[in-house]
Amino acid sequence: MIAFLSIIAVGFFLGMRHATDPDHVIAVATIVTRQRNLARASLIGAFWGVGHTVTIFAVGAAIILFNLVIPPRLGLSMELSVGLMLIILGAMNVAGFLRSVPDALDSREAPHRDMHHQGTVHSHSHSHGDYVHSHRHAHQAEDHPRRMDQTPLAFLDRTLARFGAYRHLRPLAVGIVHGLAGSAAVALLVLTTIGNPRWAIAYLLVFGLGTIAGMMVITMSLATTLKVAAGRSHFIARRLGMASGLLSLAFGLFVVYQIGFVNGLFTSHPLWTPK
Repeated sequence: MIAFLSIIAVGFFLGMRHATDPDHVIAVATIVTRQRNLARASLIGAFWGVGHTVTIFAVGAAIILFNLVIPPRLGLSMELSVGLMLIILGAMNVAGFLRSVPDALDSREAPHRDMHHQGTVHSHSHSHGDYVHSHRHAHQAEDHPRRMDQTPLAFLDRTLARFGAYRHLRPLAVGIVHGLAGSAAVALLVLTTIGNPRWAIAYLLVFGLGTIAGMMVITMSLATTLKVAAGRSHFIARRLGMASGLLSLAFGLFVVYQIGFVNGLFTSHPLWTPK
């Protein structure tokens, strides 16, 4: 019993530590930059953790119970998916920042414009899906500087924004992809340290719970930081969002290069060590 409890405790805390891996934090940061509500930020972390746990448990259990062997090219491909996802998330954040620049310029120039031609001009905020921005609005005519199909994530917003679960699907999908990259390493580690398959499966579940808890703490911390920054200056908040996108983009490109060329996925001799 003591040995079992030790396994449970170690699994939980290792899961929390696993949540702090750089690629995990960077990916979630690109999503949390759009969120100022702490409760919703914690849900982002929870759904990421659930997606991660589902993949870890499914792939890890198959390896433990059926002695599944993952070929090097398949293992590298699973890790490559994380790099591609980081590139996509980073590009979305950078695009969102660049598209918000005209709005900021409009809000600065609006007081100096001819009110006779522009009508009553003011600025207000609204959302397209979960993308929030402010823009100039004139009462005398239909004046919307941004078409719906020009916003970041426009296609997904038009297709899925009407569903209440939409905002939770993205962190869930991100967690599932991250689980693909780490599932083999976790399962192999369990196999070398725990001989009983039932205990090994229990370890995977507890590891997943620790990952969920750790990511919830991380997302709430990020949201708190962004909320404080936004309260002091919207300029700083926008720059932090831009920085998270650039960091995700750069790290994703590094991961793709490392896996594709250094580890040989794009060559005839792939070399893969689960880690």
